Amino acid sequence: MKKNNNKSDLVRGEEVWLYSERVKDHFFNPRNVMTEDLLNNYQADGIGEVGSPACGDMMRVWIKVDPVTRKITDCKWRTFGCASAIASTSALSEMAIGMTVDEAKKITPEDIIKQLGGLPQIKVHCSVLGDQALRAAIADWEKRKNH
Repeated sequence: MKKNNNKSDLVRGEEVWLYSERVKDHFFNPRNVMTEDLLNNYQADGIGEVGSPACGDMMRVWIKVDPVTRKITDCKWRTFGCASAIASTSALSEMAIGMTVDEAKKITPEDIIKQLGGLPQIKVHCSVLGDQALRAAIADWEKRKNH
C-alpha cells in the first residue's frame, strides 16, 4: 500500500490508494448488484436493510434460498455507502452464494476483510454493513418460511 504523504499527488490527480487490489477490483467491478432492471421483478425470499440515512450509509440485501437445501442461491445488494462498503458487500455476496443460511450467518466482518486482502483501519466499520444486512435478510427469510 502506498501512503498519501504528498498533497501534490492528489493535486496532480495521481492515484493514491490505501486499498488492496481486491478492494479496488470489487469497487470498480461490483458483483451481484441489484439493478433497476431486476428490482421490479426480483422474487426475493428474504430482504434485509441496515444503516442510517442520517449518516449516509445504507445497505439493502436480497437473498434467494433453496427451500430444500437451505442454500443461498442468489444474493443481491444495493448501498449508499463508500468504496469500502461497496467492495465489502460485493465480496460478501460472492461468499454467501452457495452457502447454507447457517453457514452464511457465521460470516464475520473479519472474514470479509480477509477476503478483500485487508481494509484501512478507518474503513473497517464499513465491512459490517453488508454482514448485518445479510443477517437481516436471513432473519426475514426465516420469518417468512415459518408463516
